[in-house]
Amino acid sequence: MRVTVLGCSGSVGGPNSPASGYLLTAPGVEPTVIDFGPGILGALQRYADPSRVTVLLSHLHADHCLDVPGLLVWRRYHPIPATGRARVFGPADTAFRLGVASAECGGSIDDVSDTLDLHRWRDGDTVDFGGYSVQVRQVFHPPESYGMRVTSAEGKVLAYTGDTGMCDAVIDLARDADYLLSEASWTHAEDRPPGVHLSGVEAGQLAKMANVKSLLLTHIPPWTSREAVIAEAAGQFDGPVHAVSPGEVFEL
Repeated sequence: MRVTVLGCSGSVGGPNSPASGYLLTAPGVEPTVIDFGPGILGALQRYADPSRVTVLLSHLHADHCLDVPGLLVWRRYHPIPATGRARVFGPADTAFRLGVASAECGGSIDDVSDTLDLHRWRDGDTVDFGGYSVQVRQVFHPPESYGMRVTSAEGKVLAYTGDTGMCDAVIDLARDADYLLSEASWTHAEDRPPGVHLSGVEAGQLAKMANVKSLLLTHIPPWTSREAVIAEAAGQFDGPVHAVSPGEVFEL
C-alpha cells in the first residue's frame, strides 16, 4: 500500500499546499482519497483519474470536503463519461452538506445521488477495499468527525487522526501503528481553545501512548510554525518525527 500526500495545509489552503487530502493506492485496487479539501482535485490529477476514486471524508468542515463539488463537475461533464457512481463515505449529513455546496442557486440543494454513491460512517465501522481495510472511530471535534485506521493486506497500519482533540478513540486507532498521520494545528499555548485540535506536544504524547513506529505531522495551518510543532512533538516522542509535504510518498 502506498500513501501519497496530495495536500496537508491545516484549516485553509496554504501557499505551498492544498488543504487536506491523502491518496491510498495498492496493486489491483481502485484508488481511494482520504479527505478532499480545496485544491485536492487538481493535485489528484497528477497521480490518478478522478473518475475512478473512492472518497473517505473524516468530517465536513470546508478544508476537508469542499473539492467534492468539483469532483461532481468532473464526473458529470468530462467528455469521457465515468462508469457508475463514485463511492463516498462520510458523516450523516454528507448528502445535504455537499448538495448545498454544489447547488446551482442559493437556497437549493443539488441531488448528488446521480453521481455519488453515499455511505454513512458509524463509530467502529470497518470497510474492506480489497488491498486494505479502513476502520473508523468517532473523535473529539465539533461536527461529527472520524479518525481512521488503514490496514494493508500485509498487516501494516496507517492511523489518521482526522481533526480531533485528545480522546480515547484516537489513542485506540493509533495503537502500534507503523505510521501515525496526526494533525498538529497549534503549538501548546495556554490561550488555545480546549480540545478541538491537537498541539505538537499532544501529537507527540499520542504517538508515545499508542506506541507507534513513526509520527507524521499534518494539518499545520499557514500561521503555525512547522518548526515549533515538530520540536514540540519530538520533545514527547522518541521515534521519528516528520512534518509531511505535498508529493511525499510513504510505503506500507
